[in-house]
Amino acid sequence: MRQPPVNTIARDAIKAWKITAALYVAILWLITIGLFWLIVEFDLPGWIGWTAAGISAVSTYLFIFLLPELRWRRWRYEVFEQEIYIQHGILIVTRTIVPMIRVQHVDTSQGPILKRFQLASVTISTAATTHEIPALLEEDASELRDHISRLARVDEDDV
Repeated sequence: MRQPPVNTIARDAIKAWKITAALYVAILWLITIGLFWLIVEFDLPGWIGWTAAGISAVSTYLFIFLLPELRWRRWRYEVFEQEIYIQHGILIVTRTIVPMIRVQHVDTSQGPILKRFQLASVTISTAATTHEIPALLEEDASELRDHISRLARVDEDDV
């Protein structure tokens, strides 16, 4: 069996993922508060609100405090001359090998949360799909994008 990839993503990815999760969980809490308002206003059963509050509390713990750390530990990648090896997943670990000859183009992207931590994601596009290596340091992402682009061009010339 092949050894796992050796390169990790930036440690600040955990902070970025926590902030992103907090935004989504905040929406969930707003819905829960709205449910409590509806319960009081329309004399609905209280268990509905308490169930929603329980779901919101469990979601807060999972998506903000537990999963980002686990997700970061599992993300690995490695670029070889002929392929890109990506491994990620918490319960189901996905190992993907992208042949360099199939790479059509490589992009870097950066949203406002990643920008705050000087992070960027690298997206590798093939004819069939796209693969992402998330939350690398900006300079590492640029270097990786350029490196993959050079390797993919060399393979194209060999064909």
